[in-house]
Amino acid sequence: MSGVVRTLSRCLLPAEATREPGGSKQGRRERDAAQEREARRRSREIDAMLARERRAVRRLVKILLLGAGESGKSTFLKQMRIINGQEFDKKALLDFRDTIYENILKGMRVLVDARDKLGISWQSCENEKQGMLVMSWEGRVGASGVEPSEFQLYVMALSALWADAGIQEAYARRSEFQL
Repeated sequence: MSGVVRTLSRCLLPAEATREPGGSKQGRRERDAAQEREARRRSREIDAMLARERRAVRRLVKILLLGAGESGKSTFLKQMRIINGQEFDKKALLDFRDTIYENILKGMRVLVDARDKLGISWQSCENEKQGMLVMSWEGRVGASGVEPSEFQLYVMALSALWADAGIQEAYARRSEFQL
């Protein structure tokens, strides 16, 4: 409604009444010029920000990791984080600890089994008992990792087995089986 009144008043009133409140044409031009300068400054800021983002995206490398489950995709990503200096938070480190414990037990089970299948004898018959202890470990179905208290039960056996020449020979022949 006010737009209609303003238009009608311009038609009916003398030229002085049709001027915008607040000044002359010169004042309007100055305000318009100031607004134009501000708009250009903001436009330059936005352009600079977009250019910075474009450079950052160009440096970003995206990798698609394909592979079967348990093939090492997550391990690869974790190793890249370590190599590139990105730190893990405390919770992530504790989660990794349980997974590492599980991997150690699984790996030693594979070595004990491979030593038997490759016909390699134990260096010490005491280590045969340690091997049986490690082979008796069965990971919990659906559980991720091994709790520290459970892992502690196997630490002595794992240390003794790793020091055994039979296990070391099985490890040296790891290309003959899947470790």
